[in-house]
Formats: sequence, structure tokens, C-alpha cells
Amino acid sequence: MAEQEPTPEQLAAIAAANEESNSGVNYKAPAQKSLDEILQLDKDDESLRKYKEALLGNASSCSDADAPNIQVTRLTLMCETAPNALTLDLQGDLEAFKKQSFVLKEGVEYKIKISFKVNKEIVSGLKYLQLTFRKGMRIDKSDYMVGSYGPRPDQEYEFITPLEEAPKGMLARGTYNIKSKFTDDDKHDHLSWEWNLTIKKDWKD
Repeated sequence: MAEQEPTPEQLAAIAAANEESNSGVNYKAPAQKSLDEILQLDKDDESLRKYKEALLGNASSCSDADAPNIQVTRLTLMCETAPNALTLDLQGDLEAFKKQSFVLKEGVEYKIKISFKVNKEIVSGLKYLQLTFRKGMRIDKSDYMVGSYGPRPDQEYEFITPLEEAPKGMLARGTYNIKSKFTDDDKHDHLSWEWNLTIKKDWKD
């Protein structure tokens, strides 16, 4: 039997429910300072110097002058019951993702992991934004505060979203278009990409 497609009214109701459950990030950005400026602040205070060393490590920066400060490398859909790894290489052809789709079994629990590098300067207030569309209508918006990070070009950072449950039921099955953005307090667009998620009754249905 063919699966029933949701009506525009049903999609609008889903979007309204998701809008009520999401609260925006209320955060005021501090004044931006370079790595050198931060290292020079209170340099005679031994305890503060040790704290900054612990926070920033060796405070090394990338030697490649053309490298971006923020380099988003991978998106991973973390699901313990998935038969295969669900990973997007965000350093490849981003346009290709629009023609592909992750398959997710309805009702399973999952998290999204974003892997990234900070190459040169400290960045404050990193955010991961995600808009979800179904049949061209936006039905959900997620806004995650990732945090502030110092340069660590030789090692990746990871941000993992809270545990979520995939939608389930006949009306929930189908393909969702997702628009993702990695940004910060200064509204720099470090990376934007689109990808697709298909909810099915089973992994190989």
C-alpha cells in the first residue's frame, strides 16, 4: 500500500509545533581579540598565564596563509543501530550532497557530530544552524551554541548535538532537505551546505 503523503496543512502544523519547542540562542558576543592580544593580557599574572596555557595549549597557528581560520571537515550522523557509517566529507564536492540522501530508520535515536579545525585565531561563539524542509516548506529550525575555541590546526575539535529521535509513522516517512550552516557571533559563514535525509520504515525498506 502506498504511503500517505502529508498535506500542506499537516506540514504547517508540524512546523508550528517545532517552532514552539525551539528557543533561540540568547548570547551577546564579547569584543574580538587576536591570539597575540590575549596572550599579552595580564602576562605578569602567573596563575592566569598557566590558565591560558591550559586553555590554548601551545597556541600554535597554521603556517598556510591561505587556510581559512575555521575549517569544517565532516558531518557524521551517529546512530548505534545504523548498519553503515553515515558521514559527509565536507572538504569534497558539497553540490554532490544535494543528489544523495542518508537513510534513517523511523523512530531511532541519533546525534549529529560536526568535526572542525581552528587554524589561526581564537573564535568566539561558534554556532551550528540547521533548517529542515519537507516538500519545500520549512518544518524545523535548530540553533546550537558550539562555543569558543583556540587555534589547534593539527587536531580536530568535535561538536555533538543532543540526542534526538527520528520522526515515525506513515506521514513522517519520506525525504527531508536540510540546510546547514557553521557560523559565529560575527555572522561569518564558515561553511554552508545542503544534504538530504530519508526516513524509512526500516534501514533497507
